[in-house]
Amino acid sequence: MKQEEAVRIISQSLMKDNRVKAIFLKGSMGRREYDKYSDVDLYCLIDEKDEEAFLDQRLKHLESYRKILFFEDFFIIAPQIAVYDNLLHVDLFTVTEKTFKEKDFFHVLYDPENRLAKFESTQNLLLSKEEFHDFAYDVAWFLFQYHKANQRGNDLWSVEMLQHVMVNLSKVLLHRYKPERAQLGLKALEAFLPAIPLDKLRMIFNYNTPASHNKAVYYLVNLLGDEIDWIESNMEKNAQASAFLRMMIKLHTSSSEGEV
Repeated sequence: MKQEEAVRIISQSLMKDNRVKAIFLKGSMGRREYDKYSDVDLYCLIDEKDEEAFLDQRLKHLESYRKILFFEDFFIIAPQIAVYDNLLHVDLFTVTEKTFKEKDFFHVLYDPENRLAKFESTQNLLLSKEEFHDFAYDVAWFLFQYHKANQRGNDLWSVEMLQHVMVNLSKVLLHRYKPERAQLGLKALEAFLPAIPLDKLRMIFNYNTPASHNKAVYYLVNLLGDEIDWIESNMEKNAQASAFLRMMIKLHTSSSEGEV
């Protein structure tokens, strides 16, 4: 698989650089859930004093694999983004012990000084209580924004607002059905959501178009009606998100009557 070949060759180049203290994978490769379509999220652990000098050399390490078609120096925890002539996409992230992000699982490729051991216990994709509340609140918020767009007759913006609803709802549902993967959200639904709620979500997505988003909302509020008691049970008493969600369910239930 080209992902494995790229990781092997780039890692060999990185291991020759004395500034590199550890090399590891995150994302789908870090979780060992990757396939032939996966991107590569490759990480280097560097001492702070060496960071600036190392950043100037990242492209050289990436070029050790094969010809790069496109690259970009874009700051998301300081990665070098590369797309190769075989259309493989690699992100080379550079972190220090201070900037190491304590989320998601990682797979160690090189760590002679055992620098990563202290981060092993932080590996998870769970939602905190605060995150769960925020995602549930945003489901209600974007349903509210959808209502206004729909009332204006702005079909394109209505579809966009429903898409935001689904992005947030995906994490809420995974928090219930597969909490250990909840942070992955929308892209993990196919793999981890049970068949019944997944089929309901497919129906919503099928109808979320400029011509039929009213049907999408009909099925969406039915799904939320099935889930609202559980959502409330996982929130603090009198949480704003609960009341807001119930208000939006009621609003859209009444407005969608007779449309499906």
